[in-house]
Amino acid sequence: MAAQDLDRAHLPVSAFTEQIFGHLPRADQRGWAQAYLTGLLTTEGKKSVRRIAAAVSGSPTASQSMHQFVNASPWEWDPARAELMRWVEQRLTPRAWTLDVAVLRKRGDHSCGVHRRFVPATGRSVNCQLGIGAFLTTEREAVPVHWGLLLPGPWVNDEQRRSRARIPDEAGHRTIEQHALDLVDALSDSTHLSAPPVVADLSYYTGVTSLVRGLSARGRDFVISLPARTPVVPAGRTPAPQAYASELPAAVEAQRLFELKRSGHLRLDTHDGLGGRADRTSVMTALVRLPEVRLARHAPHHTYRLFAVRPFAGRRSHRMWLTNMVHRRTDELAALTRLQRRAGTTVQGLEDDFGLLDFEGRSYPGWHHHMTLVSAAGAYSRLELNATLPAVPPMPVMPAVSALTAVPV
Repeated sequence: MAAQDLDRAHLPVSAFTEQIFGHLPRADQRGWAQAYLTGLLTTEGKKSVRRIAAAVSGSPTASQSMHQFVNASPWEWDPARAELMRWVEQRLTPRAWTLDVAVLRKRGDHSCGVHRRFVPATGRSVNCQLGIGAFLTTEREAVPVHWGLLLPGPWVNDEQRRSRARIPDEAGHRTIEQHALDLVDALSDSTHLSAPPVVADLSYYTGVTSLVRGLSARGRDFVISLPARTPVVPAGRTPAPQAYASELPAAVEAQRLFELKRSGHLRLDTHDGLGGRADRTSVMTALVRLPEVRLARHAPHHTYRLFAVRPFAGRRSHRMWLTNMVHRRTDELAALTRLQRRAGTTVQGLEDDFGLLDFEGRSYPGWHHHMTLVSAAGAYSRLELNATLPAVPPMPVMPAVSALTAVPV
């Protein structure tokens, strides 16, 4: 990149670029990282490579060079994401690591991972990529720092597709919950702070119990939304010692457990919000286990707290949450569920302002490069350019809202 082009690329982001992308071995790669970041921050409207290049460089070959850097250059994105996480942690202390799914609509069928998928929130099928993101979240912010890309069967099993999209050998079929566990592992490896609880709403997907078991095995605290029909076993029942599912105690659907009259397994807590009785909420809880398919004689039986939050005078909630933090106060658990909405708001902001949906390449590395650069641009905008925001208050003790709306997926 020529010197005059660097001048046009707004050097105030240079120190940030050097920290996040300083691992890139060549100066021209670091220059294009800075130019792309600057373009994401300053280009109006659609953030195509052509428009970004025109905004930051007068060179007629800038667009081609930038496309090469994002879509074809073999630079590693994991070190950049680890540095981004450290940079964010220097500016905020996360209350939770939130996990969320982003539906990235696409035309055609050539972009890596694109497939047609039914979206329950809209009741329609869309052509899309499915990205799973990990966010450092406070009451005010949710900053994405790691991403996974769901690869449906045709993208995993078709060798020609894999070759064209440059999908690495180690990138096989991973379910959404497996991606979620991979993200938690990546955050654990990158953080400089004590790990906060994991908060996720994957209630539209069938493998949530696998995520719960995986987090339990890792010793991670969590609050996870479950489908209402997830089977659970009230913790007061003694598990059968036999090894076969047919001899296990009967399970009940999570929603059904809260509908049972005079159940000795339930507890109801009521909390006044900041507005007093008008903001009063109730939290219904029960201690449960997850049913096992097979049980060894001495297998551990994890006990969880199942809970639902609803306005005191409102309709009952269909949102079921499960946590292993069984001794935390219910108002604190309810406050953690509210953090999930921040991730959805951030995804929408990245779509509107930072070109999340505007990647035009087709390769697997290109997608990860673009998502890393978009996440960095969003973090820099919120935590550096808008650093004059008032300090984040402590987590409120008494929640003023109830059940949350799922992010469309």
